[in-house]
Amino acid sequence: MLQLDLGGLKDGDMLNFCTYFDHNYLPRGLALYHSLREHCPAFRLWVLCMSPLCHEILTKLNLQNVEIISLQIFEKNDCKLKTAKKNRSLVEYYFTCTPSLPIFIFENYPDVDLLTYIDSDFYFFSDPSFIVDKIRNYSITITRHRFPLDYTYLEQIFGIYNVGWLTFRRDDEALSCLNRWREQCIEWCYDRLENGRFADQMYLDDWPNRYSNVGIIEHLGINVAPYNLANYNLTIKNGCIFIDEEPLICFHFFGLKNFLGFIFYLSLNRYGARPTKTILNHIYEPYLQSMKKIKYDTKPLLLNAVAIKSTQRNLTQKMAPMRLPKSIEMLTNYLKRLRIATSAIFHRRFVIFLYGHIRFKIIPCGFRSLRS
Repeated sequence: MLQLDLGGLKDGDMLNFCTYFDHNYLPRGLALYHSLREHCPAFRLWVLCMSPLCHEILTKLNLQNVEIISLQIFEKNDCKLKTAKKNRSLVEYYFTCTPSLPIFIFENYPDVDLLTYIDSDFYFFSDPSFIVDKIRNYSITITRHRFPLDYTYLEQIFGIYNVGWLTFRRDDEALSCLNRWREQCIEWCYDRLENGRFADQMYLDDWPNRYSNVGIIEHLGINVAPYNLANYNLTIKNGCIFIDEEPLICFHFFGLKNFLGFIFYLSLNRYGARPTKTILNHIYEPYLQSMKKIKYDTKPLLLNAVAIKSTQRNLTQKMAPMRLPKSIEMLTNYLKRLRIATSAIFHRRFVIFLYGHIRFKIIPCGFRSLRS
């Protein structure tokens, strides 16, 4: 395994990133984009829109440095992907598409020599340029989950490496890896553990041994997440967040769930991390603030798009009354969400985000204000 020595990016270099999301993940995807705009001097971000509504809204926003890929164009003439789509859930199909996205970009954008895939729930807190500069000579670059010592058994479920950040150079080894991974995901990519496979992720475990030019990012500030946060001491120096002695570059908001618009489950307790005031105020609060602003800014576009589609349907067909089974399905989904929210409250695993700030967290004796 190759350890990376980190330096600085040359002036004028462009960083290439890609991700995918649908309209439900739009606030997270746009938060990722705005964090790149704030911290990365020169970048391009390719977004595969997993729903027509997502594509429509991003087209209207006309974001600088963003290349939009419609799902229709992405799937065109790809019979294998279309076949796989029929035999798995929506989220499993999304996982299936992960290796196909870098391949698509390499095939259609010949100027891209180095490409980093990032999950859409990433958020940058500082410039990633110096990281990318030192991995550009590797064909493939990956990151570990870095589970805490008491949770290393999770490597047998989710794998040693995390799909959240993957960098590929346009060369034979990287393309061979991507094509092999694509075929594996098309054959099997389900949201369960089965025969040493889990979604699109455990396929990465043999890459360092299978391929000769694989880099593993050891910088602690990359891919910090609830599943490894318990390993580190977080400090604030001159307004910047440090993970042990290294600056936080990007945080992976894995497992973040929202209930009723203002209750958030953070997934920290699940991996032995405590929601300290530093973590809540300096990591989660800026992210929630960014998503809140995005939701407010994009709400008119979303409502307008939905209204237009509703009007178009009314012009072509009569409005059918809601059938009882549909009403029962809606009630069932609401009760399910209420049960999950109640469970989160009971197990003291949530924070309350009101008026742009995390106001309370739960402790054994009840609520504690973070502002006191």
